[in-house]
Amino acid sequence: MKDNLLKKFGEHIKNLRVNSGFTQDDIVLNSNSITKATISDIENGKRNLSFTTLVDLAKGMNKHPKELLDIDFEDYYTNLDK
Repeated sequence: MKDNLLKKFGEHIKNLRVNSGFTQDDIVLNSNSITKATISDIENGKRNLSFTTLVDLAKGMNKHPKELLDIDFEDYYTNLDK
């Protein structure tokens, strides 16, 4: 379940980035400390990021952190009892 959630979040982040016209390199330049490897891991669902990384990622994407969390969690909450 956790892996699916991370993959879904990663897809959302990649879609936001691409739709905003940013490359991973752009985000690195706009953030404080995010690396290209970190962005790649997030987008591929391989990294469970910290709150401070989320905030820095949002800064790099010129987004408010809440925009990065604006995804449908319904599947996650539906399957909690399973």
